[in-house]
Amino acid sequence: MCIVKDNTTVEVHSNEVVETRPFPPFLPKNATVMMMGTFPPTSEKRAMEFHYPNFQNDMWRVFGLVFFDDKEHFRKGEEKAFDAEKIKAFLSQIGIASCPTVLKAIREHGNASDAFLKVVEPVPLADVLAQIPDCTHIGTTGGKATEILLSLLPEKVKLPKTGETIPFVYEGRELSLTRLPSTSRAYPLSLVKKAAAYKAFFKACGLETK
Repeated sequence: MCIVKDNTTVEVHSNEVVETRPFPPFLPKNATVMMMGTFPPTSEKRAMEFHYPNFQNDMWRVFGLVFFDDKEHFRKGEEKAFDAEKIKAFLSQIGIASCPTVLKAIREHGNASDAFLKVVEPVPLADVLAQIPDCTHIGTTGGKATEILLSLLPEKVKLPKTGETIPFVYEGRELSLTRLPSTSRAYPLSLVKKAAAYKAFFKACGLETK
């Protein structure tokens, strides 16, 4: 049985609820870099209908610091929310795509924790990459996303350490993968240090930062 709730398609199999990602990949045609996390939080945790929607997640504060030296740059006024349209416009301008590594999943504990996320169907990586032909760099935002992405490669690749970049070939295409620290508040690293790691990554990708 399939139902749609808060823009999220869920399938009920026995007592397990299989969710499909609630919003599509964001794939600007000019993208040279793609950010890949795992799976969005539950609808009640979303402050917008776009990637990394939880106001407690620091992804867009990191982007604000890296590119504008202002962690509040992408905040929606005084609301406890980020401005999805402002984020999309910026990503389109600079050429950064965003796509979860998971298409369908089961939340074994009903929350956004990667530790209890059961992957039912991973992202169709070939289809996504075909839409961004200039993309040569992938940044995974945490250990689980890195593991899932590596599982999609035809050859076994050793899991990189946080901050490490490795080259790989996918369907004849030369790419690089950088494992970045998670922007979840649960990850034990300060906002400033997370921003420094992301800044180093984007600079290595040839993007202009502050």
